[in-house]
Amino acid sequence: MKYISTRGEAPVLSFDDVLLTGLARDGGLYLPETWPKFSNADVAAFAGRPFHEIAAQVIQPFVGDAFGSDELSQMCAEAYAGFGHRSVAPVLEIAPNRFVCELFHGPTLAFKDIAMQLLARMMDHVLSARGERATIVGATSGDTGGAAIEAFRSSERANVVILYPKGRVSDVQRRMMTTPTEPSVATLEIDGTFDDCQALVKSMFNDHGFRDRVSLAGVNSINWARIAAQITYYFAAGVALGAPHRDVSFVVPTGNFGDIFAGLAAKRMGLPIDRLIIASNENDILPRTVETGVYEKRGVVATSSPSMDIQVSSNFERYLFEVQGRNPEVVRTQMASLAQSGRFEVYGGGARLQAEFSAAAANEAEVADAVRTTASATGGYLIEPHTACAVHAADVVAREEEIASPMILLATAHPAKFPDAMEAITGMRPPLPERLRGIMTAEERSRAVANDLKAVQAAVDDARDASQAGAAA
Repeated sequence: MKYISTRGEAPVLSFDDVLLTGLARDGGLYLPETWPKFSNADVAAFAGRPFHEIAAQVIQPFVGDAFGSDELSQMCAEAYAGFGHRSVAPVLEIAPNRFVCELFHGPTLAFKDIAMQLLARMMDHVLSARGERATIVGATSGDTGGAAIEAFRSSERANVVILYPKGRVSDVQRRMMTTPTEPSVATLEIDGTFDDCQALVKSMFNDHGFRDRVSLAGVNSINWARIAAQITYYFAAGVALGAPHRDVSFVVPTGNFGDIFAGLAAKRMGLPIDRLIIASNENDILPRTVETGVYEKRGVVATSSPSMDIQVSSNFERYLFEVQGRNPEVVRTQMASLAQSGRFEVYGGGARLQAEFSAAAANEAEVADAVRTTASATGGYLIEPHTACAVHAADVVAREEEIASPMILLATAHPAKFPDAMEAITGMRPPLPERLRGIMTAEERSRAVANDLKAVQAAVDDARDASQAGAAA
């Protein structure tokens, strides 16, 4: 399996090189040259198998000879052994023909753990085999940072630097990043939005001198391995509800388009998916694009679902490449237009997008209503604001379209990650699991850095030096 860039001007790479490269050197994102295919019999064979075995089978075609099948199986088993539910991503019914796939049973209570726990083991394996070290830099709108730090905090081959937007993540999300004490971990508080943090990370990757000097690696969903690991729960949930013998639909809270793109990848690979439904908050750039075929940035609005407070959805570039005939010249033109004018048009317009996706956005009142009505209808089942956007989107699309297939809503985070928002909506503060309650009183360690590339690069250098000094000690 080889990988190509969406912009067509970077080297073709193997999986292990893509794993460490993250963003392609031409500024694009890597995708497999071809999609692996599973037959109906292959999919049916997943039924009744543990999540880690399904994960290893789904990911194996992507890794080529980077890992043997036994090595990958062991990494998957280790990655999910510590999850709080033996099913890893259990599926439960909340209404007739409507189900929730709980993706928050990992160590940081968010769906990012499913990919990040595996990604850390893959990276350590490759770095160790090569005798190399890496500096991992990532941007977070809330959940990626904590998941990355938790996954890599004990790594002997990598140090981690996470950029997060000041005042735009929940207290629990922030403390998951700022309370670890390992010298290999650093957090940078940026005075701006997630889009600013993401742009800084991409700028560091595009500064090839800096990138090579610090051996930069990425853990945001610009890294293809993140997407590959997220495809796993689509297959697991689909099979749990009868695939391949019947179609299933998914409703996905998504801001950076990575999670919904993993669903599209699962469909390309042979999972019989009827509809993929994009759920958004008031930062509704994706629903607007599906409706109009025009991708146009607006200001970022702070909401109770901060992980989706995004206007630049990086993984949408992968979809553009895929849906526009895998033509990198078209993608390069669109990305140049986005950088220059803040907008571009999708080839084929809204009709092209609507053939693949439905979409709906929820305002804050609709989010609160979805939380309360779900709790009332289920006898107290509590969802957090991102998942509430999925509930609202499911309601909207069900009124507008005839969908007979089971609708699986991805529950991307635990309500305890957003206690202030949950208290405002329900009057109750959901408690953290006992193992995590100490983070609310532990000393925080973070560095405020200007929204400036040179300042951030200097902070990354300092963090790298501190990590190496700690390792030497």
